[in-house]
Amino acid sequence: MTLNSSPISDTKAKPVDIQSIISLVEADMTVVNQSIAGNLNSDVALINQLGAYIVQAGGKRLRPVALLLAAKATNPEQTEVSQDQTLLAAIIEFIHTATLLHDDVVDESEMRRGRETANEVFGNAASVLVGDYLYSRAFQMMVDVGSMRVMEILSRTTNQIAEGEVMQLINCGSAETTEAQYMDTIQSKTAILFEAATQLGAVITKQASPVEHAMAAYGLHLGTAFQLVDDILDYTADAQAMGKNVGDDLAEGKPTLPLINAINRSSGSEKELLENAITNASRDNLDAVLKIIEQTGSIAYTARVAREQATLAQEALAVVPDSTYRDALLKLAEFSVERTF
Repeated sequence: MTLNSSPISDTKAKPVDIQSIISLVEADMTVVNQSIAGNLNSDVALINQLGAYIVQAGGKRLRPVALLLAAKATNPEQTEVSQDQTLLAAIIEFIHTATLLHDDVVDESEMRRGRETANEVFGNAASVLVGDYLYSRAFQMMVDVGSMRVMEILSRTTNQIAEGEVMQLINCGSAETTEAQYMDTIQSKTAILFEAATQLGAVITKQASPVEHAMAAYGLHLGTAFQLVDDILDYTADAQAMGKNVGDDLAEGKPTLPLINAINRSSGSEKELLENAITNASRDNLDAVLKIIEQTGSIAYTARVAREQATLAQEALAVVPDSTYRDALLKLAEFSVERTF
């Protein structure tokens, strides 16, 4: 099955133009990208080569974009972002890139964003070590910000990401993984970095505690919605558009929400087929798995959960004053659930 339009959003509504959101911080992102390039510089040639390969792989860099939008939304009177804000955005991207390098090694992934993963090109050892370099470089950059609050948030975040990775490893190949366990995993592994990004947008503009907490909640729900849609797209999207193969999660033995819900709603031979697909980490019966997932309404169910998370993200912005940037954050939550790639 190919996803031609989002199963989550109202198809009658005009789709969110993500480029119009990114354009609000385009000039700032130019500075962020310069910071990323400058801080990747190393005397070790392999670090430069592999780092450039993964950083320049594309992507919308939504996490640093979210941080910059959060900073502007919580302090709309500022005329331009500070050096600390763009540095934090670069730090967030460094941490995200490090997680991608480690993820691809653990998952034995061969493709990301339509091209070979770094571990396929440079090998697993180099990918892990350069991932470590990016983590440590991010913490060096944090020192330049000179804020213990920033250090506290990002150290907690990186620790929780690592815990989420281990939780996912434990769940791999387990057909008994519950929805609650899976939600805990994706919030730790994926959503927590969105949470840190938008929370830091409020911290760096010196907002009061209620605003900081609201922006953290926004990011957590946004990131959760984003990951849930990734779960859907793994079973429904066009492989070329996604830049990876349909059913990759299944082939890696990952029990994501569409499959967890399908197992819960099926019985007999169909349930056994789904459980075996996870246990054996195989896409051999992918067509049959896709049919059961569709018949049990599990794509629609996951879509509803994602929509609930996006709505919670939007509701968290109630404490933020009206502005173009607040509107952009509202639209970013909408985009998270209507995207098809």
